[in-house]
Amino acid sequence: MTRFGIYLNKPDKQVHSASTLAELVKQGQVRAVARLITLLECGEQEGHDALRLLEVDTPRAAIIGVTGYPGAGKSTIIDQLVAAYRRLGHKVGVLAVDMTSPLTGGALLGDRIRMQQHALDPGVFIRSLATRGHQGGLASVTGEAVSVLEAAGYDVIFIETVGVGQGELEIATVVPTVVAVVAPGLGDEVQAMKAGLLEVAHVIVVNKGDHPEADRTLRELKEWHRSVLKVTATTGEGIPELIAAIAEQQRLHDLEGAPTRAGP
Repeated sequence: MTRFGIYLNKPDKQVHSASTLAELVKQGQVRAVARLITLLECGEQEGHDALRLLEVDTPRAAIIGVTGYPGAGKSTIIDQLVAAYRRLGHKVGVLAVDMTSPLTGGALLGDRIRMQQHALDPGVFIRSLATRGHQGGLASVTGEAVSVLEAAGYDVIFIETVGVGQGELEIATVVPTVVAVVAPGLGDEVQAMKAGLLEVAHVIVVNKGDHPEADRTLRELKEWHRSVLKVTATTGEGIPELIAAIAEQQRLHDLEGAPTRAGP
């Protein structure tokens, strides 16, 4: 296991009772958080027993879904957002959904390498989850993993979808705030995306804002969506505005009184 809380296949051999494991998670111990998520991924009864002991009456974390096409820069934007929320004093968790490795049965780690600057920060937990055949851009245990992170005291939780295209619509049913990341120069693809991925987004981010086509893409998207921002994730330009847009969406969601939380 790494600081990122990643197990490649089966849980380790260290044994805790469900009640002890749940208590360690409530104390925010990283190894316990990682172990419980792995037990849930593997379908172990001990994991489900521990999870039941962690149930909270109301959601406590800000849960933010980040979706978009491959290569749009989702991981780089999340990396910048994690740093920004940490500067604000928040404890941050990231659940990054990846394709399943045919060798280990675990997650192919995708672009997690871009988040390694947070590896030694005790206030950040990053975990890759394997889809394991689950469709819609999420892993089957995404919601359970969110509950674990909430119980461990993470107050901002990002869920990054696997990034396979506009069929990744499940994220809209499990989080209150969806950020869709797109690249400049979409052209005619904007029309197709209206009926798919971007239709479910609360905030749209045009990444690579220094690209020659960025302003044109921004104008096209603003014609039909009220919240569209331009960001250059590699430099951090536009990240404060993105945080403000996320906060506004969360405020509106709270006013509606809809207690959305991730997963079944």
